[in-house]
Amino acid sequence: MPSPGRARVARVIAELRSETRPAARLIWTLPLLSLAAYAALHATVVPAEMADMLVYRAEGAAAAAGGHDLYGLRVTEWDLPATYPPFAALLFVPTTWLGLPALKVAVTLGNAALLALLVHLSLRLANWPAPHARRIAVPAAIALGIWLEPVFQTLHFGQVNLLVTTAVLWDLSRPDGARGKGLAVGLVAGIKLTPAIFAVHLLLTGRTRAGLTAAGAFLATAAVGLALLPSASVEFWTLRLFETGRVGKPWIVDNQSLQGLIARALHTAQPGPVWSAAAVATAAAGLAVAARASRRGDEPWAVVACAVTALLVSPISWSHHWVWCVPLLALLAADAPGIALGATAVFLARTMWLVPHAGVLDLRLPWWQQPLAAPYPLLGLAFLARTAMRAQSEASSSSASTMRYA
Repeated sequence: MPSPGRARVARVIAELRSETRPAARLIWTLPLLSLAAYAALHATVVPAEMADMLVYRAEGAAAAAGGHDLYGLRVTEWDLPATYPPFAALLFVPTTWLGLPALKVAVTLGNAALLALLVHLSLRLANWPAPHARRIAVPAAIALGIWLEPVFQTLHFGQVNLLVTTAVLWDLSRPDGARGKGLAVGLVAGIKLTPAIFAVHLLLTGRTRAGLTAAGAFLATAAVGLALLPSASVEFWTLRLFETGRVGKPWIVDNQSLQGLIARALHTAQPGPVWSAAAVATAAAGLAVAARASRRGDEPWAVVACAVTALLVSPISWSHHWVWCVPLLALLAADAPGIALGATAVFLARTMWLVPHAGVLDLRLPWWQQPLAAPYPLLGLAFLARTAMRAQSEASSSSASTMRYA
């Protein structure tokens, strides 16, 4: 039987929670209002072209027709090509079943739902805030999240970034030994190749079963593509995979990877060996930092550090690829609220669009505009450094504790 003191505390907590229920229900109007404001903005000021969605639809149509000219197609006024593996094109076939207006609505609402799920997973990953406060934090974060530049651009272009990120985070948030862990990682790596880095992370941290599951799922996607779209598969895996230039110009401010940063800083469209050396060093360091954090029991930071590493070393990481900012900001909010506020400001500020970037002006930026043109890679490097410092601090604390009680 509980003591009178404990019963009194439980009663007070129950009263406080009951008082917050109306507020919790009311606050769910915030994400709805935020999404409505986004829709109104696109209806009146900035048309939602959803150019990437149009490419996906064209890929789906090409796949339905046998995929013979999948990598020769060009879509929209920007002549955008297909850049994903054939497996992705097969998944895009259902986009051809809807008219464009209905498809735009479906993709926007789907991405909004994925953002809500990503926010939930991110706050759970960070174990922040307290569970009873999370009922308010989740809708508030969703409402704000729509206006984070990577998320906003993902909605604007009709991109698949939120799907990929949510699938990876869900998979890696599951306990080690969970049935099929790694499967989602491998499947989305078959859509966009960069999630394959998480299979490497799993193997480096001794989770061989999950790592091999991810690798096997990825190979299965390639096999499905080869079986159903043989000519397109041969073309992609032997030729198009290595034509990184067809994805876009790596030196424009849209590219928030190390290659973009270095190209603009050196005022050259081809940073060549300088970028290659930096990418190799960053990949090695980032994976090492993630592995060490994981071994120290700091798996949430390890997962996001691995994602940031992939974004940094990829030849091209468009600004909308950085939807990993959602779990990144959740971790920072739990660890250092002041830093989290600053990082949130970075993802809201859109500074890369404020510098001159028409034509080749991206390559002529003065030194003081370089940080404005590359906010995400600079923040990503800082995040890796903080992850390393956390691991070092925990190691020092553990060592000191061992010495004290030896």
